[in-house]
Amino acid sequence: MARPDKAAAVADLVESFQEASGAVLTEYRGLTVKQLQELRRSLGENANYAVVKNTLTLIAAKEAGVDGVDDLLSGPTAIAFINGDVVEAAKGLRDFAKAHPALVIKGGYLDGKTMDPSEIAKLADLESREVLLGKIAGGMLASLSQAVYLLNAPLAQTARLAGALQQQLEQDPSAQTAAAEPAADEA
Repeated sequence: MARPDKAAAVADLVESFQEASGAVLTEYRGLTVKQLQELRRSLGENANYAVVKNTLTLIAAKEAGVDGVDDLLSGPTAIAFINGDVVEAAKGLRDFAKAHPALVIKGGYLDGKTMDPSEIAKLADLESREVLLGKIAGGMLASLSQAVYLLNAPLAQTARLAGALQQQLEQDPSAQTAAAEPAADEA
């Protein structure tokens, strides 16, 4: 009777590994049920935090094509499967681990590559996707504004020159005949 239950658990884990853009493995020893619920809330809507059995997770990881997580599967393990913004989930885990030292980040898996805890910490230090996109858009807007200014500068300079010439002619009409004489000599 335990076999169908284990097969279903492995199938669920395989599906979670395949659908997730990343996974972070943690050790939760010493955390209460209330603290685990708080951790689930801190991860946001795009992450699913599940306590798993190491042997079933090892089988599921192999079936899903996830390599390198077998070294991380020691002791009580829980996995945060991330389906959305990886940075947001990493920040949630980092902040929760600071407040609750019993949570230990063992490592993770992102885009076909295993990550150690220091790489996950670096990921958590990044700004969110929206902020980075805003900075890119601001940089592009500044570049476009500078290009418009550079393209507009010769036209504006010509207009200022024409305005200065017109003002000079209005003040001194004899300058018009003086400017026309050299042009007639060249022709």
